[in-house]
Amino acid sequence: MSATLSSTKTAAALRRSARVSVELLAVLVMVAVALWLLGRMWPVVWPLVVGLFLTTMTWPLTSFLRRRGWAPALAASAVTVLFLLVSLGIVALIAVPVASQSGELTDGVVDGIQKLREWASGPPLNIGDDQIAGAFDAAVARIQGSIGSTVGAVVTGVGTVFNGVVTAVLALFLMFFFLKDGPRFLPWLTRQLPGRLATDVPIVAARGWDTLGAFVRSQALIGLLDAVFIGLGLWVLDVPLVLPLAVLTFVSAFVPIVGALFAGLVAVLIALVSNGLMDALIVLAIIVVVQQVEGNVLQPMIQSRGLGLHAAVVLLAVTLGGSLAGVVGSLLAVPAAALVAVVWNYLREQLADPPEEPDSDDAEDATVVMT
Repeated sequence: MSATLSSTKTAAALRRSARVSVELLAVLVMVAVALWLLGRMWPVVWPLVVGLFLTTMTWPLTSFLRRRGWAPALAASAVTVLFLLVSLGIVALIAVPVASQSGELTDGVVDGIQKLREWASGPPLNIGDDQIAGAFDAAVARIQGSIGSTVGAVVTGVGTVFNGVVTAVLALFLMFFFLKDGPRFLPWLTRQLPGRLATDVPIVAARGWDTLGAFVRSQALIGLLDAVFIGLGLWVLDVPLVLPLAVLTFVSAFVPIVGALFAGLVAVLIALVSNGLMDALIVLAIIVVVQQVEGNVLQPMIQSRGLGLHAAVVLLAVTLGGSLAGVVGSLLAVPAAALVAVVWNYLREQLADPPEEPDSDDAEDATVVMT
């Protein structure tokens, strides 16, 4: 015997579905507007984000100095100068040794290309010199045909470098002010907000700050592990510039995808120049293995523990951020997901029903049973 549908219940279900759909659509519109405003304000937002990242790295030392009686301005100034000196030292550690061997690097690249050409002409590829020359000529013709776009790309690259320098300078100044006046922010914010917001927003901001610090610490740990393992591999193979390459690997860990590719390319290139093709292939294999273990095992485990996110959420966030906004999206995807989780967990705490207290009769019965 088949049951007939109730028109009243069906209409109520449709009305409820329509109301939920409209509410979800309104939320999506609000998110789209917020993202559009964020994009319009990005020249200001990006230095602010970088400044916050730098502040999470340097705040423990600043807090230590302030607990020892240093004035806030003096502690912030000392930490900012120390951070600037360390950053410049790292750049010099990478750039000076590489620049001193630039002639050897150029000669090695030419020799490496010749070796690759000789290898390609033998078995199993058996690519003849005519085919290689034809491919080379075709590549040259294509570059010459697109010389206008190449010039445009160079101009764009120069503009990108200039914007990067401006962002770094602004972020450094913002870091100084955050270190100096950071503890005053939450009390000031509490005084500015009305009603319930004066309690909710500072709590969420404090939890978000802790989450951001956990993200930076986890990235630093991951970069340290990459630098140690890849540096050990380079040291065993007797590849020169081991320390600069290890430092470059550590720094590049804070720029997902492109940073790892760039550091790996430099390491393989120097191994090719100094040790030959076989060692370069071994270095490439070491980098691929370390990056795969780090990306698929260590990074999800470390970040999921430090940020309270499941490993699958970390992987999906990085993938989504990279597809939406490239390298910057990959860099900000995980902390953004963690901040969303902080807000969501706080909302759940506030919206959850308080635990029901047992009735007096039930409590007496429980006491009798326990006795």
